[in-house]
Amino acid sequence: MTGTAPATQAVLLHPDSPTRPAPRTGVTRIGVTGHRAIPAAVEPVVRAGMRALFHGDGLFHDDGGDGLSHGDGDGGPLEALTSLAAGADQIFADIALTNGVPVTAVIPGTDYEAGLGDAATLRAYRRILRSCAKQERLPPEPTREEAYLAAGRWIVDHADHLVAVWDGLTARGIGGTGDVVEYARRTGVPVTVLWKPGVVRD
Repeated sequence: MTGTAPATQAVLLHPDSPTRPAPRTGVTRIGVTGHRAIPAAVEPVVRAGMRALFHGDGLFHDDGGDGLSHGDGDGGPLEALTSLAAGADQIFADIALTNGVPVTAVIPGTDYEAGLGDAATLRAYRRILRSCAKQERLPPEPTREEAYLAAGRWIVDHADHLVAVWDGLTARGIGGTGDVVEYARRTGVPVTVLWKPGVVRD
């Protein structure tokens, strides 16, 4: 089931299988997947949703049938899991760090820096990486796309919730956002989608 929400709210997608039990460690691990290029009209929605999450507003609870997500504001400790790619990943990491949430960098098993993008993206990646509490460097994969998919699945496998900056469309290539969302829903990880309805990527 897909909820609908105003532009400043998250859209909540319920998983197709039962959600995972509460983490026994007491730390809620939040993973992210998302597009590298985020339309200007969507970015404020993404940032607002992520800030609400890290402020403990509980974006991940049942929408109660009204299309909006409700939280209990329990303020428990969080950990952010991200591959630090351009766009959604770097925004997520920066907002987590600003709010005092430790970040674990999940580095795909490929020549990752070579495929990150322009110089500004690479500088941001290295800056954020230096601030990460932990790094998980994954084993090499045959192709870059398979490495991206493996990293997305690693994040889902180790997360209690997944934030997806996603336009709702099928992934354009192996390991894209749609693939990771589909994997999370199949394995029972709750997914919160941050997007502005009606906006289409180029």
